[in-house]
Amino acid sequence: MRTARDGVVLTVTLDRPDRLNAQTPATWAALAAVGAALDDDVRVVVVRGEGRSFSAGLDRSLFSTDPGTAGGLGQLGRLPAEETQERIRRYQGGFRWLRSPGIVSVAAVQGHAIGAGAQLALACDLRVLTEDADLRLPEATLGLVPDLTGTSTLTELVGYSRAMEICLTGRPVPAAEALELGLANAVVPADALDGAVGALVAAITAAPVGASRETAALVRSAVRNDPETQDAAERAAQTRRLAELVGGR
Repeated sequence: MRTARDGVVLTVTLDRPDRLNAQTPATWAALAAVGAALDDDVRVVVVRGEGRSFSAGLDRSLFSTDPGTAGGLGQLGRLPAEETQERIRRYQGGFRWLRSPGIVSVAAVQGHAIGAGAQLALACDLRVLTEDADLRLPEATLGLVPDLTGTSTLTELVGYSRAMEICLTGRPVPAAEALELGLANAVVPADALDGAVGALVAAITAAPVGASRETAALVRSAVRNDPETQDAAERAAQTRRLAELVGGR
């Protein structure tokens, strides 16, 4: 995995194109480290995959039931339950930071986004897909569950019954359907992906930083708060904005 910084925009690139950017615990640790190292000047994080696929999910080597395979399912399944859960909690940390206060995250998705790849795309605030892209959460069909924050982010986006169907069947969701369901913010030809992501990032960063961050925080809290609590959050945020605009308290 590599990162590149351009002003207020940080780009994180999965760079195992020969393995279709398949992920390992090292991937998740590296992602978590990027999140931990964010500074206050970063406004947008773009997540992308090198090559023809965003990410084909879990590296095949980790499906081994051999307890000697480091980080493999066989090793993980033989640990005490508390230790297994702690490891998964750390893995989830590589995904959850993509909705941290102060940043907006954008996934640039081409080709396949399967399992952990789909969950990484879903962890972002926004998604731009190429016309050949598809998302898939096949974990249940493999005897597992989506455990990298995917159930909450998917349900937020498409609702309870659709999320249930997508998770239980493990079927692919092609780009056109993803756009219809709200999983994708835009679908573009493959050669237009960079331009579309760049235009979206430019539009996000054009707004004043304080207003942008307060608005993002309000939208995120709206999926959890009851109306009264959300109304109060809006009042408090607007009071802070007005005070800053007039140079007051």
